[in-house]
Amino acid sequence: MITAHLPSGYILGRGAQRYGVHPWLMPAAILGAVLPDFDLIWFYFVDNRAFHHHLYWVHMPAFWLPVAVATLMVLRRWRPRYLPPARTFFVAIFMHIVLDTIAGSIAWQWPINSELFQLVTVEPTHDHFILSFLFHWTFSLELAIWALALYLFAKAKF
Repeated sequence: MITAHLPSGYILGRGAQRYGVHPWLMPAAILGAVLPDFDLIWFYFVDNRAFHHHLYWVHMPAFWLPVAVATLMVLRRWRPRYLPPARTFFVAIFMHIVLDTIAGSIAWQWPINSELFQLVTVEPTHDHFILSFLFHWTFSLELAIWALALYLFAKAKF
């Protein structure tokens, strides 16, 4: 996914709001949906694109699983009122990783194996990789996510 993480977070946030009202649900969903791609700052400005940015820890399911479990256990014990946004935040992170698995490659077996796995390979059919993604059929999934997010937003506002 290139563009659909933010709207997917909005969709998740709207869904989470159906099960309870908490002022942090939508911010948690949107932040969690885009957080793994903050590694692009490091990727471009520090590492000079030395290796695939999906090999950074923020795209590793095996990193987020124990963090999520530990955080949710602590919150359940000492701050249960923050459980709904915390759950939403971690679901959004895993949703980001699952969406990236479609055509973007994720190291699902890390730390055992750092091989990147994707469901669909986008062949380099154009000069720039972004164009190859934009003209690949998987981009229609991104457009569908955007359409649903825009529909939900318009429905809420009008």
